[in-house]
Amino acid sequence: MFKFISHSEDETIDLACKMASKLNNGDLIVLSGNLGSGKTRFTQGILKNFGLENDISSPTFTIVNEHHSGNTNIYHFDVYRLQDVDEFYAIGGEEYLANGICIIEWGEIIEEILPADYIKVIFERDPECENNRILNFEVYGNRLLPIVKEVLGSENT
Repeated sequence: MFKFISHSEDETIDLACKMASKLNNGDLIVLSGNLGSGKTRFTQGILKNFGLENDISSPTFTIVNEHHSGNTNIYHFDVYRLQDVDEFYAIGGEEYLANGICIIEWGEIIEEILPADYIKVIFERDPECENNRILNFEVYGNRLLPIVKEVLGSENT
C-alpha cells in the first residue's frame, strides 16, 4: 500500500493530474471514501490532464459521465446506486472498461467483476487537520504498479 497526504484540494488535483499523464485506455481507478473526502477533486485532476477539468460533474444519478479528449475516452462512474453487478452489465459497463480510462466511485460494489489490474484509492479525512486528506493507494495486479511508484515514489509504502 502507498500513502499520500494531501494538504489541499489543489494538491489532490495535481497528484491526480500527474497520475493521469501515465494512464492509457483500459486503465481503471476505483475511488472509495466518504462524501467530501476528495474523490471529486481527484477525478477533476484526471480530467485536467486531458484539458477537461471544467467538465466535472457527479454521475450519481446518471451512473456514468463520458468525457472525450483526442484519442482518449474517460468514463467516470458512480455505482453507489446500483444494486448489484447485473445492473453494471445492463448499462454496458464491460464495454466502457475496455474502451477508455475508467474512474469508478464506490467500485467495491462491483469488485467481483473488476479486471485483475487496477488502482484503488481510499480517501480519508485526516483527524489531525480538517483540510488534509489521506489517500491510500492499493494496486491490484502488476501492470499499474510502476505508475503508482513513479507518481508517489517507490519509497512510499
